[in-house]
Parts: sequence; C-alpha cells; structure tokens
Amino acid sequence: MSWATPDDVLLSTSLATYLDKKLLVLLRDGRKLLGLLRSFDQFANVVLEGACERVIVGDLYCDVPLGLYVIRGENVVLIGELDLGKEELPPHMTCVPEAEIRKAQKAERDASDLKGTMRKRMEFLDFD
Repeated sequence: MSWATPDDVLLSTSLATYLDKKLLVLLRDGRKLLGLLRSFDQFANVVLEGACERVIVGDLYCDVPLGLYVIRGENVVLIGELDLGKEELPPHMTCVPEAEIRKAQKAERDASDLKGTMRKRMEFLDFD
C-alpha cells in the first residue's frame, strides 16, 4: 500500500525536473560549474553539456569553457536551476579573459599562503 498521493509526485526531489535546464552545480572543492543537465543517476552523478567553470576573484569573473562534463555525485554539494530571465551576477562584476583571472587567482592564493605562514611564525607569542 502506498501512502503517496498524486500531489506528492509534484513535490519530488528528483533531478528529473531539471533535465534540459541550465544549472549551477557547487562542488565540494568550491568550484562552481554551469551547464545544461543532460543526464543523472541515483547517486547524483550528473552530465552537463556546454559546461563552464565560473571563476570569481574579488570583482572579477571568467567563465572557463569545459564542454561535456561528468561530475561524480559525491562531489556535488548543491544543484540549482538558473533563472535565464535574470542577470546572474551583480552589475559591479567585471568579465575578464581566462589568463587574467588565473593571475588574480594565483595572487589571491599567494596572499593567503603568506598570511598562513605569518600566523605560524607568530604562534610562539601566545596572546591568549
């Protein structure tokens, strides 16, 4: 005997409602991928067509094209549909070429590494 009513089918958590729609997929490592959902399975493994990685550093961003992309379900944190009628990013964001965003990423990574090493050097002071 099933407890589900016909109305419950509309409230399904299945990814089937997102097929052939543009999605944003947030991965465990922090990357953000955009693309059309073409396929999925019970483990949330997904196939994105025309995928691109959106790289954001400060007020700069770049969409790096990836093509057809398969994502293993265990790496997926969040999947959401993008509203094509709305602007996806705030107006103060600036689109830059891939080479420029990679330089900005490296500079940001170097700055955070330097901050981490400075913190390690200062641990001996024990300000607590």
